[in-house]
Amino acid sequence: MGLPTSAHVLFIPAVLLVGIIVGWVMGGNAARQQLAERAKRAKE
Repeated sequence: MGLPTSAHVLFIPAVLLVGIIVGWVMGGNAARQQLAERAKRAKE
């Protein structure tokens, strides 16, 4: 029976956390960019 090693216990949550952080940053940048575009269009 192949039980997960301690590397799996640490690696999988670490990869998930990195993915969440990268998604949060990229989503925040996209939202700020969209708000700036809307403000620019409203100004014109």
